[in-house]
Amino acid sequence: MNKTTDTRADNGIEYSSFSGWIERPTDFAPPLEGGITADVVVVGGGYLGMATALRLAERGVDVALLESEFCGWGAASRNAGYLTNTLAGDAQMLAAMHPWRLRRVIQFADGSVNYSDGLIDRLGIDCDYERTGNVIAAVTRGQLKRSQWNAQILANAGADAEFVDGKEFGLPTAFLGGIYERPGGLLNPGKYARGLRSALLNSQAKVFEHSPVGSIQPTSTGVTVTTARGRVHAERLVIANNAHSRDLAISPRNMTAPLWVTLVETEPIDPERLRETGWTSRVGISTHHLVLESFRITPRNTIIFGVRQPETARGVLGARTPDPGVVADLVRGFRARFPTLHDVAPQRAWGGWIAMTASWFPVAGEADKNIYYAVACNGHGLAQGPYLGSLLADRLCGDEVSDDLQAVWRARPRFAPSPASSPTAVRAAWRLDRFSDLLDRRVR
Repeated sequence: MNKTTDTRADNGIEYSSFSGWIERPTDFAPPLEGGITADVVVVGGGYLGMATALRLAERGVDVALLESEFCGWGAASRNAGYLTNTLAGDAQMLAAMHPWRLRRVIQFADGSVNYSDGLIDRLGIDCDYERTGNVIAAVTRGQLKRSQWNAQILANAGADAEFVDGKEFGLPTAFLGGIYERPGGLLNPGKYARGLRSALLNSQAKVFEHSPVGSIQPTSTGVTVTTARGRVHAERLVIANNAHSRDLAISPRNMTAPLWVTLVETEPIDPERLRETGWTSRVGISTHHLVLESFRITPRNTIIFGVRQPETARGVLGARTPDPGVVADLVRGFRARFPTLHDVAPQRAWGGWIAMTASWFPVAGEADKNIYYAVACNGHGLAQGPYLGSLLADRLCGDEVSDDLQAVWRARPRFAPSPASSPTAVRAAWRLDRFSDLLDRRVR
């Protein structure tokens, strides 16, 4: 990591403005200078943008990608590393709000894991991938009942998921049971993003890093995108910068709500102490709270945990280090879930911006003539981003629209405000989660 932008607090935790998974690259692609033309210009170099540009290049399309920092700089290199078919939001709520779409979006989510799994093999990306599956776990008795109901809803809708007992399945003692989603597993997201970036830089795509977009202007023959030192004229444009799409005037209004989420990593833990927690399955775990808590073991036998208390956007979305108060709250949550590891010290913290949609589903569509958008985050962009990018690329190449792309396609670019855009709503969710934890402890 770049030590010039990192700090170490009095409690010994290193606060990083980038990621705890990987160091910054040194082989930057040049910034855009002067004027160029392309068939398609992609704005954003995360999973979705890189996969879109790579697929287009593989199919012989003249494509240019513009990234304000370097490809993989954002949430792509900063997330917890869950490759999962999980959908954001509670299954009961999703079934009530979107009864006719749920099965189709579940099919999209399953397809996302299969595609990303194959992409790792096809590109030969070494990202420490372990095909363990993941569990949405219950830590209260109320959550346990919801997990049983939701597992049935998901299974009935075609998801490869089942309810499991915590002890029998090998979950830590504090996790009573949950929904085991069999596809996917755990990986190093920094290495995965770096592998996609390497494949993209070695393709026929024109990649320009450190090239933030200044303006986007539709023209009679397509669209012109300007940066500080250059411009691209293309027939079509793809907006693929997720949380940062709100900074583009041409993006559909209310399409996304940015949230800053924080991760913390512990010091290495003796493998025997990890086994004593009951976590013999080593699957990735997220909780059944309104705002999830996530826990995973890394190949270096540390535990990375996070989210719990997301922060809404204030002003420009840029580089920042985690809030010490949020980190302290995350550590309290870790101590509560793993009391036998009370003496294990947190070593470093980092975070990143994710995009939340009002429906909790990924979305794609056409914002204006020849201007397309796609958002595949909602906390699960690692699997869904590359897949959605590839599907959109195929559509731009003239292929028939696939069922999976149709499942998330919006015919009109109109969006209601996301609850995640309200600081009051986000804080209320945190309070309700803590109240349910407290109530369960008292009842027990």
